[in-house]
Amino acid sequence: MNILSFNSRGLGSGVKRSAIRKLTLAHKVDILCIQETKKEFIDKKLCQYLWGDVNASWEFLPSINAAGGLLCIWNNDTFVVDRRIVGRGFILLEGTWTKDNKKVYITNVHAPCDIQGRRDQWEELKNLKAIYQDGPWCLLGDFNSIRHHQERISSFQSVGSSTNISEFNSWIADMEVEEVRSVGRCFTWCRPNGTVMSKLDRFLLSDEWLSQWPDTTQFVLDRDFSDHCPILLRSTIIDWGPKPLKWLDNVWVYNLFFRKHDIIIGGYMINNAFKTLN
Repeated sequence: MNILSFNSRGLGSGVKRSAIRKLTLAHKVDILCIQETKKEFIDKKLCQYLWGDVNASWEFLPSINAAGGLLCIWNNDTFVVDRRIVGRGFILLEGTWTKDNKKVYITNVHAPCDIQGRRDQWEELKNLKAIYQDGPWCLLGDFNSIRHHQERISSFQSVGSSTNISEFNSWIADMEVEEVRSVGRCFTWCRPNGTVMSKLDRFLLSDEWLSQWPDTTQFVLDRDFSDHCPILLRSTIIDWGPKPLKWLDNVWVYNLFFRKHDIIIGGYMINNAFKTLN
């Protein structure tokens, strides 16, 4: 499963739409989540273009006066959505990942810049998590928060409130999710003049998600037209190959598959090991 999250800072430009389409196709994205669409309405034509295919389902949260806005796009053949909840700066999709026949919860988040707005959003998501517990959770997007001081560098003296950091980490613990290993750039956002860089975008996953897809990594991709980097989650089930034979120690074997005097020692069959004893 490949999920792409991107704060595009708008979808009005043809250059932006083309770049997102190329990203989606290049990384074989299964679910596309965009923050800050800055569009009050999103139609079928735009979604199909961004997706690179006519087989596209979507859900969006309108922007307010060209600010904010969220969009999720997916293929209904691989991700069958049963419930859609649009809340305060987030879209929650409840559906079945058909390849593994597994119910999942995918939440596209764009957190408010002010701390009280984030607190309200955190509380709403925490309440939903308490209700919907019958499947793994994936929260993704622009959380507008850092988890520790090392996630921000600045030419100014202040690099982030310790109280805000503590509250964000407490919410993550309350949600019973964790951040997976990250590959690529250390920071996902930078101010245009380069004076501040922060890690604001991330994937947060439940234990059940990581148990179902233990081979999971998030990749911070190169920044292009936006001040945010796209981030990509790749989750797969580890294929250990065919199941090995059951280990048998020093057991004589006699059946249709082995000759009478074959023996298994330490998991290996020794053909006619004691033939000379006959």
